[in-house]
Amino acid sequence: MSATPQPTPKPTRVYYFGTCLVDLFFPDAGMAGIELLQSQGLTVVFPQGQSCCGQPAYNSGYRAEALKVARAQLGLFPGEDPIVVPSGSCAGMMKKHWPDLFRGEPDEAKAVQVAGRVWELTQFLVQVLDVRLTDKGEPVRVTWHASCHAQREMGVVEEPKSLLRQLANVELVELKREKECCGFGGTFAVRHPEISAAMVGDKLADIADTGAARVVSGDCGCLLNIAGALEAADKSAGRPAGNRPVGGQHIAQFLKERIHGQ
Repeated sequence: MSATPQPTPKPTRVYYFGTCLVDLFFPDAGMAGIELLQSQGLTVVFPQGQSCCGQPAYNSGYRAEALKVARAQLGLFPGEDPIVVPSGSCAGMMKKHWPDLFRGEPDEAKAVQVAGRVWELTQFLVQVLDVRLTDKGEPVRVTWHASCHAQREMGVVEEPKSLLRQLANVELVELKREKECCGFGGTFAVRHPEISAAMVGDKLADIADTGAARVVSGDCGCLLNIAGALEAADKSAGRPAGNRPVGGQHIAQFLKERIHGQ
């Protein structure tokens, strides 16, 4: 008779890799992610020496520079604890591209071990913690923008939407062209601004068609691009800054506000 499989115990401690954009532009979203994990009884460790995952240099073809930046992160996450990242893009770089970046290097095995412990935030909340949320906020209609790397590298598609659907007073209206890029792409938006502008224009039209008051995403690069395009649209329409019909927000911050009734 075979033994009955035992459920994998939930972790009690996790590392948190905050990412550059969260640190510089969305610190409240970073703190919200930490608080969501702590609300599930986890001890969250934020290594103070962390900086960048190396993705900007890697995507631009500067492998040596990317390797130097990524290598500086390796020693910050000793042991076996999961590493939670509030960004599908940075999580994808660490989990999918670090093994390639470090291939043939003396610390390849260490990089592979670290990569294997990386989780995107909503993926971890759903697949590992199986969180249950109680909505204390006012009724609101939102839409979800999924980043390219979250979908295609981390396989994160339904997890964030399943969290939003748990919120009783939140109406989620999905984008018709959800799988399309917003046009950010890191340095792509700088190298190809005209193409990027056309792509984010399509994204804004899709968002507007939902009638949502807020667009929620799990990647700060996308939020920067979409929010910037929304601001430019406001100026073109002559709308005051405080009268924007649609706002953008990281999902960690949105979830925190909903469960606290803010």
